[in-house]
Amino acid sequence: MKNLLRGMTESKGNSPWDSSHRACGAPSPCKMETVKASARHSVEFLVEGAPRRIDIASLVIAGWTGRDKAAVEHHIAELAAIGVKRPRAIPCFYRLGANLLTTAPEVDVVGEDSSGEVEFVLVAEPDAMYVGVGSDHTDRKVEVYGVTVSKQMCPKPIGRELWRFTDVEEHWDRLVLRSHVTRKGKRRLYQEGAVSGMLAPRDLLARLADSGARISPGTAMFCGTLAVQGEIGGGERFEIELHDPLNNRSLRHGYATRSLTIAD
Repeated sequence: MKNLLRGMTESKGNSPWDSSHRACGAPSPCKMETVKASARHSVEFLVEGAPRRIDIASLVIAGWTGRDKAAVEHHIAELAAIGVKRPRAIPCFYRLGANLLTTAPEVDVVGEDSSGEVEFVLVAEPDAMYVGVGSDHTDRKVEVYGVTVSKQMCPKPIGRELWRFTDVEEHWDRLVLRSHVTRKGKRRLYQEGAVSGMLAPRDLLARLADSGARISPGTAMFCGTLAVQGEIGGGERFEIELHDPLNNRSLRHGYATRSLTIAD
């Protein structure tokens, strides 16, 4: 972890890593305060082949993390046309309840308007920074009302297996994200592309530090997604993958969605 952040500390004079869990007191709704050691949510992961229980105290969704600023602005304009408000900051950090994070093979959602999107996930622990693969499952109908609310409404699936960030840092931009959706029994490729389309972990953590926050042990942060191939929409199953072509290995997770009836 020290190696990960050394360059950022030298260039900025402070570290985005806050092992003391102190709150930053940032006033903006898009600026995530570092969470004190309370209201922890325990998740069992698999690290280097061994089970490891990690207490998650803070769950953060980083949005608008694309490296291509013009493409980000174009996507913001597209969403604005259907009523989604422009983010207060780019990138924007949405803080959610840690209990939304789940490795379960099935999740409950309200209605038929939610869908997943594959993302790499940073999981901070005292000994190291880890990388996982997750899905920022979001209610698309509620997104027009408010992005934060739409994200808080849905579970955030994550795969059990984690890699050490230092094991993939040198060839980071070669990693590939991929997702498949099964809708009405038909499985199709939903997203695919290199992680180089999003801000790299070092850069993203630096932007988080610029917002006045720090990533502390016990934090899980989803780090942005890819464009959808075809129509945006959910289905009865969603599969996600982070592939490392250099070492010919992948982090994978799949989950079914159970739609709950809206009573009113």
